[in-house]
Amino acid sequence: MASRVTGFELVWNSNVIVEMRKAVAFYKPVGIPDGFHILGHYCQPSYKPLRGFVLVARAVETCCSPSETSDICNHDKLPVLRNPLDYTLVWCSNARSNKEMPTGSGYFWLPQPPEGYRDLGYLVTNKPDKPNLDEISCVRADLTDKCEPYCPILDGSSIIPEFPFWVWSLRPCDRGMLGKGVSVGTFYCSSCWNMGEELPVACLKNLNPMLPAMPRLQQIHALIEHYGPTVFFHPEEVYLPSSVDWFFNNGALLYRKSISRGEAIDAGGSNLPGGGTNDGEFWIDLPSDDSRDFVKHGDLESAKLYVHVKPALGGTFTDIAMWVFCPFNGPSTLKLGITSVAFSKVGEHVGDWEHFTLRICNFSGELWSIYFSQHSGGKWVDAYELEYMDGNKAVVYSSKGGHASFPHPGTYIQGSSKLGIGIRNDADRSNLYVDSSSHYELVAAEYLGDVVTEPQWLQYMREWGPKIVYDSKTELDKIINVLPLRLRNSFNNLFKKLPVELYGEEGPTGPKEKNNWIGDERW
Repeated sequence: MASRVTGFELVWNSNVIVEMRKAVAFYKPVGIPDGFHILGHYCQPSYKPLRGFVLVARAVETCCSPSETSDICNHDKLPVLRNPLDYTLVWCSNARSNKEMPTGSGYFWLPQPPEGYRDLGYLVTNKPDKPNLDEISCVRADLTDKCEPYCPILDGSSIIPEFPFWVWSLRPCDRGMLGKGVSVGTFYCSSCWNMGEELPVACLKNLNPMLPAMPRLQQIHALIEHYGPTVFFHPEEVYLPSSVDWFFNNGALLYRKSISRGEAIDAGGSNLPGGGTNDGEFWIDLPSDDSRDFVKHGDLESAKLYVHVKPALGGTFTDIAMWVFCPFNGPSTLKLGITSVAFSKVGEHVGDWEHFTLRICNFSGELWSIYFSQHSGGKWVDAYELEYMDGNKAVVYSSKGGHASFPHPGTYIQGSSKLGIGIRNDADRSNLYVDSSSHYELVAAEYLGDVVTEPQWLQYMREWGPKIVYDSKTELDKIINVLPLRLRNSFNNLFKKLPVELYGEEGPTGPKEKNNWIGDERW
């Protein structure tokens, strides 16, 4: 059994060896419930408000029913938890001088697990003495899963070059809707690590397929009504969202390869081909008559967020993915330093699906972070860094024309922000918005079985727009030719890194065909 602990006591802060902005504070969890054991210590950047958790564990007796798996209930196996046999000193902050610093030194200890057990974290002390063996527990190997470092927190290589040291955040390798890996909240540290190398620490594995911590149907609606963000579109946005049925009812057409005439789509999408894969046989397009331009601009009044609820990090978190549909994606604008150049066609496509994802902690029910999808990538933003309105409801900004999601207003560059060269994403507040806490439709929650009926259009795995090829080379050449000679080569190299949709793209696919429908977000 695991429990979440959010109380901490400071052990050591690296601000004694690095500047404050780069410093990291290391903590030991306190207030451990009776019978539970520490699995590792916690760290975070010093300049951020203290906000984090670690899991602690307790061994429990389980009684097997015939339906339970032998992975969960096997009384012949070793105890779930055991103390380490010893510790290895990984690094200490006074490694160069071998003298105690007046403000205290940091010592990083890796437990040596008994055979058949794995470490889930490190201990940090401010004294050179080894920790007691009962200060941390190792977990039986079959209850653990592989994890990976993903975000460097501390780089101490420049401080003591002969004794380099790095600290990373950890995440399970097996993530996504079907992933069993559970984040423990600990960190990984090393003086040498090669990409792809298996770590000496692991994460937990949830072997309970029932996922008892996941919200039931009524709880899903309560969470959305409580946390559902307001999505603001740019005040100059002309390509607004609509509901899917509005798009179908207003003349969207289904095309089939080698057949020139499109077929009208009914409101529920029941005549769309379901299942299979995106084989290029079908695609959707705007109406072919005079209503084409009208449909391009969407219908804000009908717009809603299409919600997919799924387990994350082994069912310890709930991901509420909110998808917005826009009939049309507008042309891109290229930013060149202080100059902006609007393309006439480049970047346009029919049928734009974008999303953001709320991650809810199943231990506490609190909003933990929001993932903002931004074209081919995106990023998680912690809840305390978000803007809010009406109490708990975050604000999401949808960029002009391209509808990428951002946490704050501003101009974001897809390219080189340092040089100020790339595709502009302008986001701002306006009177054009959709409140997802009331304007939403729950379209999928697979872990609930058949409780949620998925709409027919969701099973459409082909393209929501025709393939488009842009004459972007001509437009880009015109831009390059007006640049000073000394800048042309560097701009040519940069243009090669611009998103592929500038040069033409296959029509975008729907939510269920995206890899983050089953998998984790790209982070």
